[in-house]
Formats: sequence, C-alpha cells, structure tokens
Amino acid sequence: MTQDPASPYSRPPAGRIASPERPRERLLAHGARSLTSAELLAVVLRTGTRGCDAVALGRRLLERFGGLRALLSAPAGTLLEIPGVGVAKTCELLAIQELSRRALEEGLRAGQSMDQPQRVKQFCAAHLAHLRVEHCIALYLDTQLQLIGCEEVSRGTLSQATVYPREVVRAALGHHAAGLILAHNHPSGLAEPSPADLSLTRHLKQALALVDIRLIDHLIVGASGTVSLAERGEL
Repeated sequence: MTQDPASPYSRPPAGRIASPERPRERLLAHGARSLTSAELLAVVLRTGTRGCDAVALGRRLLERFGGLRALLSAPAGTLLEIPGVGVAKTCELLAIQELSRRALEEGLRAGQSMDQPQRVKQFCAAHLAHLRVEHCIALYLDTQLQLIGCEEVSRGTLSQATVYPREVVRAALGHHAAGLILAHNHPSGLAEPSPADLSLTRHLKQALALVDIRLIDHLIVGASGTVSLAERGEL
C-alpha cells in the first residue's frame, strides 16, 4: 500500500525535520533566542544525514566538540573528518567563525575603547582560545585606547612561543601606538601565568617604556578562562 503524501502520518524525507518542528519557522515566529544551540546550528546546516535530522546533527557536533566555542573554532580538516558534515557544511561553519571574529573586531575599530578588561578578554579569547599550539598576539592601541591593529607576533609549540621584546617594540613604533596589550594562549587549557610569562611581561614593559609606549596588559587565554596580569597587579 502506498502512503498518501498529504497524510499526517507521512514520514518526512530522510535527514529533514517534520514541518511543525522546523527551527526556521520557530526562529521567525519567536526569535533566535527561543532556539537551542543545536537548533540554531540546524538552521545553518539546513539538512542532516540519513537517519539523523539537522537538529540531531547539531547535537552530535556540540557533544563531539564539547560546546559551541570549540566547534566554531575547529579547523577545516577536523570538520571534514566528521561523517555527514562535508564540504558545504564545513564552509558554512568556517564562515560563521570568521564573521563572528570580524564583527567583534569591527566594533572595536569603530571606536569602542579597549579600556574595559572584559571586552579585551572576549576579543583575545575569540582569537586564541581554540588554538592547539601556543600563539602570541599584540593589540596596538592609540592614545584613547582604541584598536589600531592586531597582529600575531609569535607562534610556537604545545608548550611555548618565543617572543622577542625588541620585535614587539619595533612593530608598536611602526603602528605609532601609544599602548599595547599582549595576549597568548595556553593549549593545555590552564590560564595560570608561568614564571616565563611573568618574566616576559617585566622585560617587555621595560623595553616599551624606553620609547614611551605603555604596556597595558598581558593576557593568558585558556579553555577555562582568561587571566589578566594587570588585574592581578603584575604590571
């Protein structure tokens, strides 16, 4: 016996969500905040795979990566290895990653001052928290503590990245910066500063002071949070 396509007992096509449950309709009717993270991912991914609708796929991705931050920071190679993701869905997720980072940076460049520690932490975590090897970035600021530019100054290994204060000073002068914030990640996930981190902070502060540039903060970014050495009185 064939099934009537219009029957309420008809099954939706494999990998699709039954109409009353579709997140897109709920998003338009009630707003994005009414959806779970898995449902928002379903809106982006649009379809699932055979035996797994888009919401279920979103849940699987969140479980696999342990949350949104890690998922939306995953590199292309990692995403492509996941069954059911493929090239199109990988590109969609990568685009979301970059758009979120650009939106944050755009706001800072539009005159939002970097003088609020929480805003600085958010900016640096977006750039560094997901990285698997140690990276160090410098945020170059003007006299109003507004962002001039953000550049990578070092890339290292799982445990360290070598930063040369003279190179950071040279770059700061090139940007005509009045202030600078240094930030690096700890791939181990622990954001506690090491003795080497504290030593680098002291040396860089002294080197910048010689050319009348202020070291405003040094941030250590880990999976569990971000530590500000300025807040800890280490500057």
